[in-house]
Amino acid sequence: MSNAALCFCGSAIPFPECCQKYINGTEKAPTALALMKSRYSAYGSHQADYLWNTTHGSQRKYYSKADILHWATVNQWQKLEIIASTENTVEFKAYFLDENKINQIHHEFSTFVQQNGSWFYVDGKFK
Repeated sequence: MSNAALCFCGSAIPFPECCQKYINGTEKAPTALALMKSRYSAYGSHQADYLWNTTHGSQRKYYSKADILHWATVNQWQKLEIIASTENTVEFKAYFLDENKINQIHHEFSTFVQQNGSWFYVDGKFK
C-alpha cells in the first residue's frame, strides 16, 4: 500500500493521515468510533498486534494473535459502513471477500470502554 493510498476505513483521507497514526502508536484513538475504524484498517493492513492491544484485557483470552492475523490476511477487506454510534458503541458492516473470494458482510454491534485515556474493544453482537 503506497503512502498516497486512501485509508481502509473509507474516510477519503490518506491512510498515514487517518488510521495509521493510531495503529503505529503516534496518537491514541480519541473516540470509540475512531478506534473501531482504526481496527478495521488494522485488519486491512494486517496489524494483528494493534488488534490484540486494543482488545480489552478481560477479552484477550478469547483471541490469539495468530488467529487474528489469519482472519486479517485470509480475507480481502472491501468497505466499512458505519450504521450508528454512541460514545461507547458502534454498529457497522464490514464488507469483505472470504478465502474463496465470496462476498461476505460482517454486521456487528460493538461495545468499547475507555481506560486510562485509551479506548478498547470489549465485545460485539452479530446482527
